[in-house]
Amino acid sequence: MRQLFFTVLIVLAFAGCTPNNSPQKASIPYLERRGEAVQLIVDDKPYLILGGELHNSSASTAAYMEPIFPRLKEGNLNTVLAVVAWEQVEPQEGVFDFSIVDDLIDVARRNDMKLIVLWFGSWKNGITSYVPAWVQKDKARFPLIKTKSGAELNILSTFGKETLEADAKAYRMLMRHIAKVDDQRTVIMIQVQNEVGLHGDTRDYHPAAIAAFEADVPAELISYMVANDGKNLLPEFQTAWENSGKKTSGNWEDIFGKGDYTDELFMAWHYAKYMEKIAADGKEEHPLPTFVNAWIVQPQDRHPGDYPSGGPQAQNLDVYRAAAPNIDLLTPDIYLPDFIAVVNLYTRLDNPLFIPESTAGIAGAANAFYAIGQKKGLGYSPFGIDSRMTDPATEPISLAYKTMASFSDLILEHQAKGTIRGFWLKDENPQVRQMTHTLGNYKVKADLLRGRFQTQTQSIPMGFGLVIMVAENEYIVAGQNIQVTFEPVDGNSTAGLAKVQQGDFVNGEWVASRWLNGDEIQLRYDLLEAQKENQSGQGLRLRGTQISVQRVWLYNY
Repeated sequence: MRQLFFTVLIVLAFAGCTPNNSPQKASIPYLERRGEAVQLIVDDKPYLILGGELHNSSASTAAYMEPIFPRLKEGNLNTVLAVVAWEQVEPQEGVFDFSIVDDLIDVARRNDMKLIVLWFGSWKNGITSYVPAWVQKDKARFPLIKTKSGAELNILSTFGKETLEADAKAYRMLMRHIAKVDDQRTVIMIQVQNEVGLHGDTRDYHPAAIAAFEADVPAELISYMVANDGKNLLPEFQTAWENSGKKTSGNWEDIFGKGDYTDELFMAWHYAKYMEKIAADGKEEHPLPTFVNAWIVQPQDRHPGDYPSGGPQAQNLDVYRAAAPNIDLLTPDIYLPDFIAVVNLYTRLDNPLFIPESTAGIAGAANAFYAIGQKKGLGYSPFGIDSRMTDPATEPISLAYKTMASFSDLILEHQAKGTIRGFWLKDENPQVRQMTHTLGNYKVKADLLRGRFQTQTQSIPMGFGLVIMVAENEYIVAGQNIQVTFEPVDGNSTAGLAKVQQGDFVNGEWVASRWLNGDEIQLRYDLLEAQKENQSGQGLRLRGTQISVQRVWLYNY
């Protein structure tokens, strides 16, 4: 399988190494494959991002930020995603002001939190709105996209050579500054641009873009296709190439045929190459992991351009992998109800999962548990988190983070071992009332709680959880609004519950609050029918207004 295009860097930096044995700095954060998972290494150990993204303008002044961070800390976040805008750090060409970056790092450190910086350069949501005024006013130097009809949109063209040089220079200076001031490794990742892609048409018709479309497909992309032919190419990408005869030379329509998808692949290549240059230049200054985020295709979209054409949508992942080796993660912003379907698309090509933007509420808690438990995700982040933490004591995402933080080391350990699974259950749109995973010697089945045991008050009840096999026949289950049963994989015996405890992790150690038996674990009384299903009639019931954590020891009979 084609290896991931992320940089695995262990940079050992020493702070003032003198004869008095000054302590060494932690490594610059990096990505590393550990067993079955790709994990983010921060302060020299695996790190689980329990994050939240601020509204776009919240980090633009220190005064506005100051009261936000303590509230987010109270809400159990360990990481904040915050914008740094090109217009703010280079208000005059060649004159840089990184005071807002210093303020961000300072307020994060004082609240014992990490930062992920979102670089809003040439594009935000595919639109050009965060560039300095000196860029906006000079279309001759910094050309805009043109549609097929000749309309000029407020979107910088990827074919503006000076645009790329200016954006890359500003980003390089940002990374140089972070390298200089962030000796405590507060900044752990960087997002390059935001939801890039062309609105309003399938591709750019700027004269330089037309010439590039009619020229040969870059040899770099052809080589990637040939190397992965029939093995690792996405089905939609492989089919487009096959339908045009699998040619290895020619222009974009020669190689992929005529149509919207070809236009989109063309734009994807040029957006990816644009961001590759920026990311590569930045890593020369400070090699933090980088990612790009996608405005994903919506149900009502019919053509590229209804959604940003050429962004890192799921169908374009091959192009981004070929074009941008310095982009480590391709990440989806998920607001659609079928979370599972989207993450399945984005974990193809061995792409590590991180969710930089999504929902909060009970749906957000379910998403976070599933992404981290089932897909070995690096973490989760609802958007607009600063307006969602009015009451951190009751906010579902805050409670989800509190639970996962209490045993995050165990979660990360079992991500690497491959001995963790996640559950995501929903009553409708889509309806997922039951989910079963094989883990060790047992099939672990979760059902959405129904009837008198259900504690959800929303119109669409949800349940969620994760299960960890901590030893043979021993499991930790955490979640809400679900019941969990165990069935031996051999199919010839029944699973009995030798012992069940409810409790919490305190300083990483399990502390039982009570032993469960009787009504708390008896799920059904039709024992003969249960026996036919290799069930004992007993299991775990996780209900209540807060997330429950239970530990179970099993035996077979």
